[in-house]
Amino acid sequence: MSSPVVVAVVTIGLIAASAFFVAVEFALIAARRHRLEDAAASSRSARAALRSASELSVLLAGSQLGITVCTLALGATTKPAVHHWLTPLFENWGAPLWLADVAGFVLALIIVTFLHLVVGEMAPKSWAIAHPEKSATMLALPMRAFMWVTRPLLVRLNHMANWCLRKVGVDPVDQVAEGQDPDALRHLVEHSATVGTLDERYHGHLSSALELETLTLGEIVTPQAEPSSVKPTSTADEIRETAHRTGHLRLLVRADGHVDGVVHVRDSLQAAPGTTAAELMRPALTIDAATPVYEALTTMRETRNHLVTVTENGRIVGLIALSDVLARLLPMSGAAS
Repeated sequence: MSSPVVVAVVTIGLIAASAFFVAVEFALIAARRHRLEDAAASSRSARAALRSASELSVLLAGSQLGITVCTLALGATTKPAVHHWLTPLFENWGAPLWLADVAGFVLALIIVTFLHLVVGEMAPKSWAIAHPEKSATMLALPMRAFMWVTRPLLVRLNHMANWCLRKVGVDPVDQVAEGQDPDALRHLVEHSATVGTLDERYHGHLSSALELETLTLGEIVTPQAEPSSVKPTSTADEIRETAHRTGHLRLLVRADGHVDGVVHVRDSLQAAPGTTAAELMRPALTIDAATPVYEALTTMRETRNHLVTVTENGRIVGLIALSDVLARLLPMSGAAS
């Protein structure tokens, strides 16, 4: 291939193809799945990008195959052509034939490598990382077409790569894991507060929310020597009187130290004067003090209970209302309520 025009066209085409495969590879790795999902409702390209993200290992195999073919093609076409053009130039400058041949080979290798590395790899990589969702959607459809044509080969190559991974004890995955664990989030919150990019109020709220993973009921319950309660035989008037005296809207219904249920003062307002607490009470939710707060919140939500009796070694140590947990999570809101 001695025509400069043909060589230039082929070289530009191969470098552009390499840039395409590199950009696709980094775009699908860096793109946030939830952003692609938001755009998928109105964008065919976003839907194609989502499908590629769901079979990432096959897509990466396709990208690597494309990059490898482009690299080999550049080495087989552009480098020999440039070498062929440069060798006579060095001979005309008076260099011996062997030196002109070596110098032409080295310079051709440098030129082709520079173009391929900078224009065909580094530049598209930086663009894809800077605009992951945009680049992923722009390149998704042509990449899906390439994957459709080469799928049998890509699947075979991917199976071989996965087999090698399993032999060394690594489980291959087809999707990039998203999200952060609580420790990483906690570090991010603390760092943001330290450098001043996170308001102190929000820092406190976020830190409190992250504490819920390890915080137990025993750590937030206020020990009570004698929780506010009424007897099963207490009348509606007595329930209202006890609620007024203690300031609590929910009261335990106890008999001989055993908790039978919980009664809300609201239920006594419309009850007949002779109605007893046993008739108005609801089942009591009893949870051990060692239970994590987030588990207790889940149980309270599922059972629709706003009050929990906290026990330790079978003994009641106190009561926790849903408002107590919210006050710990959002101190200002809790104080306001």
